[in-house]
Amino acid sequence: MLARHQIAAALLDADGRVHLGLHVDAMVGRAAVCAEAGALSAARLVTSAGLLAVAAVRFPKPTEPPYARVVPPCGLCRELLLDHTPHISVVLPHPEDPLTPLAGLLPHKYVGTKWPTPLTRP
Repeated sequence: MLARHQIAAALLDADGRVHLGLHVDAMVGRAAVCAEAGALSAARLVTSAGLLAVAAVRFPKPTEPPYARVVPPCGLCRELLLDHTPHISVVLPHPEDPLTPLAGLLPHKYVGTKWPTPLTRP
């Protein structure tokens, strides 16, 4: 089962609740769903509270050493999360600075015109 679900994610909201998501892989890559997107969806189903932090964990494939590790969100998930919560922090695998603003990992975020955001530039 873990061969298909390698990434799990958790989002912490401002009310102290944790929302979980699981990567759902597919034979057609575009049909796959990232764990962070699942966690965001799970959070928005039950609360409109601000989202404070996200963490993702990669579990090994059956052929890899059996160690899970913290990983940063992929580029697509960085864009998605910043669209919905521009001030969120991310847990990184760096012991000296484990909690970092996600916007710092995506310094040139795409800013569209579908809706106004704090990142919209005049």
